[in-house]
Amino acid sequence: MTTVHADRPQRTRPRSAGGLVLRVPRTRASWVVRPRCVLVTVLLAAAVFLAFVVELAFGELDFPLVDVARALFGGGDSATQMVVHSLRLPRALVGLMCGAAFGLAGAVFQTLTRNPLASPDVIGVSAGAGTAATAGLLLGVGSGLGLQTLALLGGLGASALIYTLAWKGGTTGFRIVLVGIGIAALCTSATSYLLLKAGVYQAQQALMWLTGSLNARDWSHVGPLAVSLAVLLPCVALLGPWLSGLQLGDETAQVLGMPVQTARIALLVVGAALVSFASAAAGPIAFVSLIAPQIALRLVNTPGPALLPSALVGSFVVLVGDVAGRQLLADTELPVGVVTGVLGAPCLLWLLSRSNRTGSGG
Repeated sequence: MTTVHADRPQRTRPRSAGGLVLRVPRTRASWVVRPRCVLVTVLLAAAVFLAFVVELAFGELDFPLVDVARALFGGGDSATQMVVHSLRLPRALVGLMCGAAFGLAGAVFQTLTRNPLASPDVIGVSAGAGTAATAGLLLGVGSGLGLQTLALLGGLGASALIYTLAWKGGTTGFRIVLVGIGIAALCTSATSYLLLKAGVYQAQQALMWLTGSLNARDWSHVGPLAVSLAVLLPCVALLGPWLSGLQLGDETAQVLGMPVQTARIALLVVGAALVSFASAAAGPIAFVSLIAPQIALRLVNTPGPALLPSALVGSFVVLVGDVAGRQLLADTELPVGVVTGVLGAPCLLWLLSRSNRTGSGG
């Protein structure tokens, strides 16, 4: 006979291989702790920290990783502290947070639609944010909070249009993907038209932003992005049970008592906000939302959405991509969006071929 303490969750044997079921006595609260998921998350966090330190170490002046880590926590000489804190830390923080936002948004959209190809940059959310932000840049209002607001409105507007056009007595993930691809093409065409009508300097500025870049990021980009994530990350955590329920299918979710359409709208809004704020800070960095959740799922090997691992993988991809873009070519600094695009295109082709073989593409 097992004694249960009222102030401690009860640990039972797992119902499925690979996890421990924890229950809080006298309540319905329970959750599954999977050792592999915990281990992978810890290792990913360590890898992200290492990539963050490497991002701070390399530039016109290179510093040893130990000196950078020491300066990051207030130690070391004053010159290293000045370079790390004043010049390089804002860029690294923007890359860290943008990667997490893109990876998390990709996990939300792919789980919501039950389609591995349904990332925000494929179904039009990123394109909507990009069109609105490009219009703001060309009109001279695309800086600071103005760009953040325009990108948010563009992403939310694209999401609302996708949801409205996909509505037919309700929505399904398959219709959202099909309509989203059409909206993405429409927004891309609108952005191209705006670039054609712009002056040379304005078009060059907008094109650099559309490519996705961490160049010249400063503390004015860090603040709004940090505040937005402080609001949106708890929202994703609170909506996590709904996301897991929608993964089972609409009929099963309804049987479980879940408000399917309300859940889908809430998750679309949160996912679009994540993409929009990240795009406003660094541009719509290509393919991070697509590949980060897929890498995370294969690492943790869980049936449910891997939200935290997806965010960590997204941060790692963006930070490593930015370092590679600055170091691969001696005389040229490639935007991080170019590097992630080169890495993401083969991943997209692989996902397409796998979907065709297994019938999982929609």
